[in-house]
Amino acid sequence: MKLVLATRNLGKVNELTSMLNTNRQHRNIQLLSLQDFPNAPEVIEDGETYEENAAKKATVIADYTGFRTLADDAGIEVDELDGAPGVHSKRWAGEDATDAIRIQKMLEALRGKVNRKARFVAAIAIAEPISDKSEDKHNKVNPPQSYITDRVQVVVGKCEGHITHTPSGNSGFGYDPIFVPNGYDKSFAELGDVIKNQISHRSEALRLALKLL
Repeated sequence: MKLVLATRNLGKVNELTSMLNTNRQHRNIQLLSLQDFPNAPEVIEDGETYEENAAKKATVIADYTGFRTLADDAGIEVDELDGAPGVHSKRWAGEDATDAIRIQKMLEALRGKVNRKARFVAAIAIAEPISDKSEDKHNKVNPPQSYITDRVQVVVGKCEGHITHTPSGNSGFGYDPIFVPNGYDKSFAELGDVIKNQISHRSEALRLALKLL
């Protein structure tokens, strides 16, 4: 079975591929990503929730490629910031901001704050492609009013923790160097892929999503 990962983020591709490959019953899945579809449309993540963004990406890419598609949307929620940046985590520091810039903005926003509780949240959507093969998927996509439909299933995973005062670790991506999950004394970027892929928000969501496959 072919499964398209609706992302061009190599960090996400590697993380999701590693998680799927460790699950024996899903090793027969042939994974593809948007690297395999260079002309795939850019999907604007304008939903108000992680679920909406994940469902939209999964639906648009499934219709374009003709294959079952898995898409995710994730963010970090900080209690002291009233849940921000949330669904805006990637663009919080600007459209073209690097991970380092995002991390610096987060640390500045929490400077002097005692409450540093936070959580990573991930929604994973799996969408089936359109059944009408006569439609020209590669040139015309007619989006529905809502992307959460009967051919899209969405699950959500969370990982609770706190924000550190300084970045540490070199693995992972995004806010990983400043997030320490509950029960550990190291950041996601220090724990390494093996441990992170067992306890992360994305791994919890993926375990739920695998049941849908």
